[in-house]
Order: sequence, then C-alpha cells, then structure tokens
Amino acid sequence: MSKWESRPQLLQLGVRRDCRPAISDKGGAIWRETGGGTGIGAATTKAFAAAGCTKIAITDLNEESLQQTESVVTSTYPEIQLLVMAGDVADDQFADAFINAVVQEFGRVDYAVNCAGVLGKPLRSAEMSLEEFDRVNNINYRGCWLSSRAELRQMVTQSGLLSHDPNRPPQRGAVVNVSSQLGIVGRSGAPAYCASKAAVIGMTRADAIDYSKDGIRVNCVCPGVIETPLVMEKPEVREAIMPAVETAPMKRMGQPAEVADAILFLCSTQASFVQGHAMVVDGGYITV
Repeated sequence: MSKWESRPQLLQLGVRRDCRPAISDKGGAIWRETGGGTGIGAATTKAFAAAGCTKIAITDLNEESLQQTESVVTSTYPEIQLLVMAGDVADDQFADAFINAVVQEFGRVDYAVNCAGVLGKPLRSAEMSLEEFDRVNNINYRGCWLSSRAELRQMVTQSGLLSHDPNRPPQRGAVVNVSSQLGIVGRSGAPAYCASKAAVIGMTRADAIDYSKDGIRVNCVCPGVIETPLVMEKPEVREAIMPAVETAPMKRMGQPAEVADAILFLCSTQASFVQGHAMVVDGGYITV
C-alpha cells in the first residue's frame, strides 16, 4: 500500500433518501467549480450541497451571477462554507490563483467540475474571424485545460479521499469537464464551438489514462440543449436551437439539474470504475 492509500477512519457511502449519489457524509468534502454562477454551474453547486458537500468553491466571470448563486446556496444550506471568487478561467494566472485560494481555505480539493463556456456567433468557417475563433476556444478549451491542470496538480499531492467507500479501491479525487453533444456531432454555423468541445473530450480521455495510476478519475458530460440563461435570454438563440429540440426523441430541452445529477454521479463513489467517459445528457439527440 502506497503512502497516500493510508488514511484514517473512512466513511461508508450510500444513496441518500432522495436517491442522489452521496458525495460525503457529515465530515464534508471539498469541491471546486468553474462557471458556477449560472445555468448548469449554479445547478451543480446546489446538487453538491444537497448531496452533503460542506466546503464548496465556485468561480465565474460574472460576479453578479456568482453572488446570486451564493445567496441561494447559503440561505438553503447555512452550514456550508462557500468560497466565491470571480475571474477569467482562460487566464492561466487566475486558474492557479483560484486553486491556491481553495487549498489555502480548505486544505485540499476532492472533486472539481469545469463548466465555463460560450456558444460563439453562428458563423461558417469562411465567415469567422480569427478573434472569434480564439475567443470561443480560449474559454471552452484553454480555460477548461488550465483549470483541469491546476486541479490535477493539486490532487496528485493529496492523500486518499476520506469520503470514499473503503470497500472499493482508494481514490484521490475526481474531475468532471463539461463538453457538449456538439463535441460528438456537428452543427451548421458552429465550427469553433464544435471543435472546442471535441477538444475537451479528447483532453478528458488523455488525462484519464495519465492519472489513473494516481487514483484520480477524469470524465466529462456532454449536455444537449439545456434551459440555461445562455439559451433562454436570447430569442434568436432559442429559435436557432428549436430544430435540435424537435429532432431529439424526448422533444424538450433539458433542465440544468438533470445535467448536475449526471455530474454528481460521475464524482461519486457509485462511479468508482467509470474513467475517461463522455456521458451524453441530451434527450437522445445523437442517437437519431
């Protein structure tokens, strides 16, 4: 048994009364998220809090959205220690500063979720400027990679998860990156977005291979059309995505909480043998 596998008094995990995967028991766990101010990020913050995570750190470029999420979570779960830090995940200095702040405050990072992203303008490649291409990729791919790199650098230094089921092989932590169904299939007018999200899947699989020996699981979720502010606040965006909604067998948009539950599962003990997986949460769109 290696040094990091030796850890005191582990906690048996199970399924809570609401059937959500249990992330931690009363001892708490530390979770870090990028893009935590709105949509899927905000829903995931609430899901982790409901599952028993007592130390949470979130970041987003939009400080107002972060404050709204903070208000909702702390009022519903007053026992939670919540670290909130606004910043740009595409900035390598901020990515490192945020992880350092989390470790200084909580001592470690058990689970990490990277879900910051932008859609980009609906343009074909010949019509797209280099600036627009770089903007989409800087946030969707570079930002995800920078965040994941900082998280993995921290996780490899840690002892095993105290909240992990002692009847299963030990683990140090779990990372979930948020890709998209468009990382798997294409869509007109979205070459930069599709490429950036496909890159996230490729990065996830490579990191899963590299960090398995360290007891760290790396997976990603690929949401379909979800009712987020990114979609609902712009009529032109809603109109553009409706054909995709009608194509999917379930013929509806997904809820942010439905994606959050998939993320929660991938972080939990119940997914202890799931590694390098791109879990599609899209109402069946890519099966058609």
